[in-house]
Amino acid sequence: MSHSQIRIGAAVALLVGLTAATNVSADVGRGDRYSGHPWASRSPVLAQHGMAATEQPLASQIAIDILKKGGSAVDAAIAANAALGLMEPVLNGIGGDCFVIVWDPKTHKLYGYNGSGPSAKGRDLAKMQAEVKAAYLKAGLPVKDHIPAVGSLPITVPGTVDTWGALHDKFGKLSLADDLAPAIGYAQNGFPVTQLVAQYWKGNMAAFERMHGLIEESANARHTYLIDGHAPAEGEVFRNPDLARTLTLIAQGGRDAFYKGAIAHTMDAYFKRIGGDLRYEDFAGYHGEWVTPQSVNYHGYDVYELPPNGQGFAALEMLQLLKGFDLKKMGVGSADALTAMLEAKRLAYEDLAKYYADPRFVDVPMKGLLSEGYADQRRKLIHLDHANADIGPGDPKLFNGDTTYFTTADKDGMMVSIIQSNYRGMGSGLVADGLGFMFQDRGELYSLKPGAANVYAAGKRPFHTIIPGFVMKDGAPYMSFGLMGGDMQPQGHIQVLTNMIDYGMNVQDAGDAARWRHYGNAEPTGEASQGIGTVEMESGFDPAVKAELVKRGYKVVPGTGNFGGYEAIMFDAKQQVYWGATEMRKDGEVLGY
Repeated sequence: MSHSQIRIGAAVALLVGLTAATNVSADVGRGDRYSGHPWASRSPVLAQHGMAATEQPLASQIAIDILKKGGSAVDAAIAANAALGLMEPVLNGIGGDCFVIVWDPKTHKLYGYNGSGPSAKGRDLAKMQAEVKAAYLKAGLPVKDHIPAVGSLPITVPGTVDTWGALHDKFGKLSLADDLAPAIGYAQNGFPVTQLVAQYWKGNMAAFERMHGLIEESANARHTYLIDGHAPAEGEVFRNPDLARTLTLIAQGGRDAFYKGAIAHTMDAYFKRIGGDLRYEDFAGYHGEWVTPQSVNYHGYDVYELPPNGQGFAALEMLQLLKGFDLKKMGVGSADALTAMLEAKRLAYEDLAKYYADPRFVDVPMKGLLSEGYADQRRKLIHLDHANADIGPGDPKLFNGDTTYFTTADKDGMMVSIIQSNYRGMGSGLVADGLGFMFQDRGELYSLKPGAANVYAAGKRPFHTIIPGFVMKDGAPYMSFGLMGGDMQPQGHIQVLTNMIDYGMNVQDAGDAARWRHYGNAEPTGEASQGIGTVEMESGFDPAVKAELVKRGYKVVPGTGNFGGYEAIMFDAKQQVYWGATEMRKDGEVLGY
């Protein structure tokens, strides 16, 4: 199957003929491309001195301006992140967590940072279980053995500002005030809301109204995020003066202004007022941690992810399994290649559900999960002629021997792979008095089942979905990349990587190609496996291939749009040129100079 058989994911409207006697307008298909693959959205962006790929064009421009001012790729990443938290509050913000991989050209090393925050120290499992039950009863809803998606119960300590501080201390060239100045200016003066963000914004605020019984107070969120009572429409100018003041305090006082200063005291008072459990001591005692990225080699490329409590190892597990198959020979988009990838995903995600958690609280068998021996054993469960109905987690101990992603690169060769999120859209629905940002709801991902690796505990970090990726080739940096979107992320990483490594696509085409998304595995929150599960497939796949997958036992359904958001910067070491790509399914843009 040729590359031309994998088309863009969004269905392309067909040109409808018009008769001379009618005035009715018709849909018009997109124009033709005269270079590259006809299904690709655009060519890669090329630049020599610096680059930024984000989901918001203004944020990309801010990052480039910081680079031109003499800032490092880390300065540019912090500046972009601050802007994205303002401009895309439906995805991220300083009320959320952050994970980063940095290539440092001075030390020739990759550095990882886990900026995820823990639960309240004063709330143990028994108290959480009681509060969950009480919250559902108060809201008049059936009691579930699951932490609600909104309200104070799923809120954990936000780690983003701590991440900024750690990165800036180690790699920053400009002042933190310089990095945050553009976002502060836009927060004060306003910016026009982009198309997809406006759609998400409206949906998020409507969802909060539907779930209002679980949210302790909603006045602050409405005050912060509505314009005259409505969510901002595409092109409407939005301002957030409260966030401008908060960012100014951080610019002046650094990360401690957030965790130990006036902001922390405001958050403490707010949670006391609404009956939440987080306290000043939870913020003041928090620090993220530097971690070592881990890798597997896939056909000559060293792919790096961060260790748990994130889900990055699932992508590495999948690559280990897929090394045993000749995807290139099978053909891009073929039934055999898709079966191999789907079965590898199902196997890796069963392990994810059982083992992935905060390694400070449980023994995660990291070495075993990525070992060749474990992959050889698990690969025997993959049969290309049918979906294996009997897949569960393995025993790697035997082998122990809706987020925003963005990436920046500078003139010295530093590359930053960074992902930041509130978890579900805008987050918990709660905004502390006068601070201008919403708290994440990442704590929804704890399990409430005693004995589970990811079971809730006081001071424990929850399982995390957000994962930055990085690729090295022959000891040199090759690509900083990510693909946001909940449990889509590891499976999206694999699709992009195999598109490039096995099928020779360029960095933009690899993200434009049609994607699949499988769901139905067991979950780290305690939900049981749904058997073979369901495969969503974008319209660009051959209908005959979809039919063949159905014959092999998969439930195949049309795509719902939840296929992630991809950004990447690839480095051509020979030409010393950056190649940038952005997600055509989102509002983003790559800029370079």
